[in-house]
Amino acid sequence: MKQKVILFDINETVLSLQSLRTSFAATFGHEHLTDTWFAMVLHASTVSVVTGVKTNFANLAKISLETLAARLRVNLSEQTIADILQVFASLKPHSDIVPALLKLRAAGFQIVALSNSSLGLITKQIQNSGLSDYFEDLISVEEAATFKPSREAYQLASHRLGRQACDLRLVACHDWDTHGAICAGLHAAYIDRAGAVYNPLYKKPKIYASTMHDVADLIISSDA
Repeated sequence: MKQKVILFDINETVLSLQSLRTSFAATFGHEHLTDTWFAMVLHASTVSVVTGVKTNFANLAKISLETLAARLRVNLSEQTIADILQVFASLKPHSDIVPALLKLRAAGFQIVALSNSSLGLITKQIQNSGLSDYFEDLISVEEAATFKPSREAYQLASHRLGRQACDLRLVACHDWDTHGAICAGLHAAYIDRAGAVYNPLYKKPKIYASTMHDVADLIISSDA
């Protein structure tokens, strides 16, 4: 019997942006601009997919940071930009991640990262966060020259792992990501980290909880 596979989105789902918020507060005066910047990165990645722009997540992160600074009329040195992006590569995991991953592994699940981050960036993120021992594989969508939530991003994971899409489940705190996974034929589980309303136009997964502990328990019980 094949081991069951759980795909984890990384940024915000597994890794907390809190240290990045501290950097944005110091640089721009408001930590909430972290969310503005991250939304800009995601918007740019979606435009890139739709229009065929070939780039990577790290490049979009840098461009979006420069664009945000220009809009706010803040002069950023190359060193400041590098420092902020280094913080992005050194995010800490949410407190509920390690216990949940241990619980899922003990239940027989294979844990795999599926991220919009480039392979180099996701490798640094997982290493710097101390999570290397918990993930059996790291998959970057750059291998398919795309970004989530394109169908090709999720199909990449299916092909890499030699599994049918219906045998995979994505865990994410982004409704556009769980929606994308479901549209590509995967199962999904949504963790509501922000307390935001799930977009009613998107496909909603059956597993939906506010902590990773509960998400893990629901995954284990649903696959029992």
